[in-house]
Amino acid sequence: MRRPKGIKTKKSVAKRFKITASGKVLRSSAGKRHLAQTKSPKRRRNLRGTTTVHVTDEYRIKQNLPFTR
Repeated sequence: MRRPKGIKTKKSVAKRFKITASGKVLRSSAGKRHLAQTKSPKRRRNLRGTTTVHVTDEYRIKQNLPFTR
């Protein structure tokens, strides 16, 4: 007889997002993989680092990461 699978973490979501201690979801900025020479240095600088995900999208991301806060 097969064992039940249980809940699993969606690995594609786990690689793209990080949950902070306060429960916010962080993501990296889009648009910095290629064609960087056409973007201004100020625009490229602002693409560095991480930003928070919009509140309306947080619920769906947290559903795919069941073992985080």
